[in-house]
Amino acid sequence: MPAVRLLPPDRFFDRAEWAAITTASRWHGPWLVAHAWIVSIAAVGLAAWSGNPAAWLLAVIIVGGRQLGLAILMHEAAHGLLHPNRKLNNFLGQWLTGAAVGSDLIAYRTYHLQHHKFTQQPEDPDLSLSKPFPTTRASLWRKVLRDLTGQTFLKQRVAQFGFAFKGLQAMMRGERVDKGRASTKAGTPFNKQSDDGMTSPTIDIAGAMAVTRAVGRFLVVQAVLLAASLLLYGWTPYLLWLAGLATTFQLYLRIRNIAEHACTTTGSDDPFTHARTTYAGWIARATVAPYWVNYHAEHHLFMGVPCYRLRAVHAMLGRQGKHEAMTIAPTYTAVLRQVTAKG
Repeated sequence: MPAVRLLPPDRFFDRAEWAAITTASRWHGPWLVAHAWIVSIAAVGLAAWSGNPAAWLLAVIIVGGRQLGLAILMHEAAHGLLHPNRKLNNFLGQWLTGAAVGSDLIAYRTYHLQHHKFTQQPEDPDLSLSKPFPTTRASLWRKVLRDLTGQTFLKQRVAQFGFAFKGLQAMMRGERVDKGRASTKAGTPFNKQSDDGMTSPTIDIAGAMAVTRAVGRFLVVQAVLLAASLLLYGWTPYLLWLAGLATTFQLYLRIRNIAEHACTTTGSDDPFTHARTTYAGWIARATVAPYWVNYHAEHHLFMGVPCYRLRAVHAMLGRQGKHEAMTIAPTYTAVLRQVTAKG
């Protein structure tokens, strides 16, 4: 099937407006990365200092949202939008965001651009995320339980480390491949969730090597965080970080994935129907919708716009009477009601 139709920006912006809205700021992206880390460190640090189990629970709730935020900011870097300097953009996306949650920027970029090219078409590599919906409420609750009990995290990491071991074996045998050839699926199993939350794709040797490098970066970041935790407060801050990664991060990631495309039109050639925008209050922004990721329809319409300008694009589309053509949900709760309408 042909790639999805792109909207010409000059239908909505004059040339000066478009240049201004798509030019990445030199400070805004790095500040968002710093913000995600500052909030995470403060949450686990204060909880450890308090020694209060209720504070520990609150920290896990908060840090999971910032871990999703780091994944979102890696996504920004995949589009080249975290910083106008490409090397700095890639460093921020690879080491300071993606590595923290076990993702590889380059493999993810290859995969994700395929998703934009064929959004909600049969060739869309993300179609498996939305295809099972609507589902039953019981099915969704089973997934929530797997997320919050760490089962999703464990299955994903076992698969990831298995691929990494195969890649390491290939490296030790001296096999050489172009790093840019990594399978598009190398970036997907560990920051995306299929219907059962336990994606385990088949990837080639190049992809396995990409996973090996991603796991190496993940372990380096975890070692730094653990060392800082032991130096300052003992084990508690790191264990809270790890608990967030294994539980609330998985749940928030699932809800975010559902909200973006589930129960939107599949196979349509109308770009206004491919993704959903969901209005988010402060609780949603702290958990499932960090850093304007809820403006997902706008992101698909104009993927060259940095996340911190998507709200302005949404307002502009409203002024031009385009909201009625878009899929817009009032809350994430409303989305979950819609996608569990079956049965």
